[in-house]
Amino acid sequence: MSLSKVALVTGASRGIGLSISQMLVGLGYKVYGISRKPENCLYQNELFHLISCDLSDPKQIDQLLGRIPDKKEISLLVHNAGLAYFAPVEELSSEKIREMVNLHITAPMLLTSLLTRYLKQNQGRIIFMGSVSGKEISPWGNVYASLKAGIHHYARELFSELRKFSVKVHLIILDITKTDFYNHLNFEPDEDPKSYLLPDQIAEVIEELIISDKGWIVPEIQISPELFKLKRKKQI
Repeated sequence: MSLSKVALVTGASRGIGLSISQMLVGLGYKVYGISRKPENCLYQNELFHLISCDLSDPKQIDQLLGRIPDKKEISLLVHNAGLAYFAPVEELSSEKIREMVNLHITAPMLLTSLLTRYLKQNQGRIIFMGSVSGKEISPWGNVYASLKAGIHHYARELFSELRKFSVKVHLIILDITKTDFYNHLNFEPDEDPKSYLLPDQIAEVIEELIISDKGWIVPEIQISPELFKLKRKKQI
């Protein structure tokens, strides 16, 4: 049996997922990170194992656990992978809609279903990375925001269902965070450092949830920067 605790983190090669993975490695976890393009990640550690998998393809998810030799020891599942396309509803292609649905709804549900038996055995933990978009009306965010609202409700359902088996479920609702999430959008965080969160700050909050295990649980938490400021990108 492995001496390390074992975690599975989606979207682990960059941004928030990479910061969470690095934090978990620091806590002694063996981390299996899921990434569509693991070759782009420069971080290396003997406890960090990136696996190439396109989570928008359900067939690849079905084969994923067969590539994790100690899958039965997984005690932490972090649903972090995501992307967003913002546009008027008639301008969103069916391909982009399917990609978002598969990544934000189908993939977390399939992975959770595949791993819950082990998480129950290990009295483990599931963390969902939500978004304030799932709580508010988001201009041109019709699909993305609706999917986030859906995964918020799924996390709440799981909290109620799994707590009797000592599986802890957390929903982390994120506000504006400075990552490459905004690379292909027409807006981005303001330059003011008080107007955005950093991936390492998100990882710090999750670390507190993991190490402060005192017999009670925080099922849901929203993290927001001090100021609300966005800016539109200059059109070239």
